[in-house]
Amino acid sequence: MAIRTILAAVSGGSASGGAVEAAFALAKRLKAHVQVFHARIDERQAVMMYGDGMGAPLSGDLIRRVTDEAAAMAAAARRVFDDAVQRHGLQLVAAPPRPVAAAEASADWREETGYAPDLIAQRARVFDLVLLGRSERVVDEPHTDAVEAAVLDSGRPVLLAPASPQDFGNRVAIGWNGSLEAVHALAGALPLLAGAKDVHLVTIGTEDDAQGAAAVEHLAWHGIAATARLVAPVAGMGPGAQLLAAAREVNADLLVMGAFGHAPWRELLFGGATREVIGSSLMPLLLAH
Repeated sequence: MAIRTILAAVSGGSASGGAVEAAFALAKRLKAHVQVFHARIDERQAVMMYGDGMGAPLSGDLIRRVTDEAAAMAAAARRVFDDAVQRHGLQLVAAPPRPVAAAEASADWREETGYAPDLIAQRARVFDLVLLGRSERVVDEPHTDAVEAAVLDSGRPVLLAPASPQDFGNRVAIGWNGSLEAVHALAGALPLLAGAKDVHLVTIGTEDDAQGAAAVEHLAWHGIAATARLVAPVAGMGPGAQLLAAAREVNADLLVMGAFGHAPWRELLFGGATREVIGSSLMPLLLAH
């Protein structure tokens, strides 16, 4: 299925620019529509979190500070959107054109108030791809709540873009082991793989674990030439680190992987391996559960 709609979630923080830039670049490449989405802080909930939760009176200064922060983040997010629209020259549209086949790259803005991870995951269910940004300062953290919620609860592929994304999707590495998570990631990546110059399916394991040949044949039916790579496990090195190393060996500019699986480590992408990859690399990542 083609990617026709992209949800780019922005907080107004340092990762917002990367998310919007990557989303707009993809929209132009795929003639897709981008909705840039900001989940505004619910001031009432935030104030209660700062308080003692027992209904004690809260200071006016605290309430004003939380309210001002919410307004500032929303304004920053909107500036990122407006600047990108101007630079990329995307059309501003709120509904599909008729006929849809004639659609060009376009964008619109949406803002809601509430808990960002829940709002992003819920809204993402009616988009083909979710795009979240990552700032360098959060590397070494396992993940954010928004990332985990989007991957686990949206049912859609999630692309994590670095703060300063370069051109990506020309050389793609795919973590492959035949698990449902890997299958979903491969399916979600198909529209991006069609334009790639090099595609490598990487399996961490032994000859008994090699499953790449069938996946390579599957991609060939889609007109995508790919090669299978079997990487032997290394003692003391996690599967996530090995997958990243294999991706770097082929100079990949995009890594596709199943995420947050509930299988033994030899199934490759148990939650710990997912966190290992997210927390140790700024390579663009396409994740699916």
